Amino acid sequence: MTLAYQSTRDAQNTVTASQAILQGLATDGGLFTPTSYPQVTLDFGQLKDASYQEVAKLVLAAFLDDFTSEELDRCIAGAYDSKFDTPAIAPLVKLDGQYNLELFHGATIAFKDMALSILPHLMTTAAKKHGLENKIVILTATSGDTGKAAMAGFADVPGTEIIVFYPKDGVSKVQELQMTTQTGANTHVVAIDGNFDDAQTNVKHMFNDAALRARLSEHKLQFSSANSMNIGRLVPQIVYYVYAYAQLVKDGEIQAGDQVNFTVPTGNFGNILAAYYAKQIGLPVGKLICASNENNVLTDFFRTQVYDKKRSFKVTSSPSMDILVSSNLERLIFHLSGNSAEKTAELMAALTHHGQYELIDFDQAILDLFAADYATEAETAAEIQRVYESDSYIEDPHTAVASAVYQKYRQSSGDDRKTVIASTASLYKFPVVAVEAVTGESGLSDFAALSKLQEISGVPVPPAVDGLETAPVRHKTTVAADQMQAAVEAYLGLDS
Repeated sequence: MTLAYQSTRDAQNTVTASQAILQGLATDGGLFTPTSYPQVTLDFGQLKDASYQEVAKLVLAAFLDDFTSEELDRCIAGAYDSKFDTPAIAPLVKLDGQYNLELFHGATIAFKDMALSILPHLMTTAAKKHGLENKIVILTATSGDTGKAAMAGFADVPGTEIIVFYPKDGVSKVQELQMTTQTGANTHVVAIDGNFDDAQTNVKHMFNDAALRARLSEHKLQFSSANSMNIGRLVPQIVYYVYAYAQLVKDGEIQAGDQVNFTVPTGNFGNILAAYYAKQIGLPVGKLICASNENNVLTDFFRTQVYDKKRSFKVTSSPSMDILVSSNLERLIFHLSGNSAEKTAELMAALTHHGQYELIDFDQAILDLFAADYATEAETAAEIQRVYESDSYIEDPHTAVASAVYQKYRQSSGDDRKTVIASTASLYKFPVVAVEAVTGESGLSDFAALSKLQEISGVPVPPAVDGLETAPVRHKTTVAADQMQAAVEAYLGLDS
């Protein structure tokens, strides 16, 4: 029986996996979400010796079950290849008291590559499967990394156009240049005068605008999404949690069946939600530790069950987590509410109209899987320094947030289970932050810091940033947040 994906806001709106990938978001504003989970045999006696590609096939075949085996083989082979700088794809590094799952060995040195390397293959395969004649317009808001990874994946892919919006003053210089120097005739990058939440809100508005959708259809165009609101982005992220557990078994760090904690730096909630889905298919997960920076709306939610976005937005050294409206939390709310689309829709309406909601009647067992805390800017810098001094290993600020939160959790809970930190970006994404934390040296430019960082770490500068300083800037457009739709219409020729 084919797995059904239902909108979190309308129980009647159900689609297959391939349809969900093509649509990106549901037309009612909800997110396509599984209402049941596939049966997956996680035999770690075998999986400990499996390649990343083999683990991917096992997981994707279960969740994307209207793709044929041959289609998935092609997608996986096209995604997890020499674009990654290690055959392991996602190596697990043992540090003092924790394990860092390095998810940044892809083309753009951020964890988004893990799913965005395969999404274009899944999307174009789904389009052929459904005889789609429309050009797919990937419309995405980014807090720093999704934009570049999505453009790298979709650049010059036939039948697609990609438009990325990012907060002009809310990303690192390296992140910005990675986007604005992106090649590809079908790529478009727009800075906005606003924050990530402004960008994401307006992107969602365009998806839900029936009149705009009709105009797109007249021009044989349709929107889809490349961020984790698209189930085709989310499902491939389940793979690396299963793979990490298998590596712990292989290395003799645990016995198959032992529970393992995962600590995840969290902004839009997609990455940690993938770990939750891994738990649902049988991965022995103890705690899912949700780590936030000073934009700690999720910490407050897990502690109080009140989600309140009415607070000051803070620009931090971990910009990919500078988010006050975590879109993927809607999927967890759906599950916490007993898969009730009616309850979820009411809560999301309250968030839109009142800036907050309170979860009253919920599944306590699901909530108990999660722990949550946040790290201040000072704690993040101190953690980068601590890990460097103990292991000669430099974490990027997002990973350091997770690492710092894990240290707090371990001390307060006494939980001594093996714990994996989702290491979401290369140290070279945020060189100024890393150098200052390790050496105390301030005032360096991003590119002076790159050289210093290589000297300190001994890690070669990756191709993703080597030469970035002199690469030609191709995308120079900046618009007000309320002009985003006008920019989209201009790119797509709808304004003529």
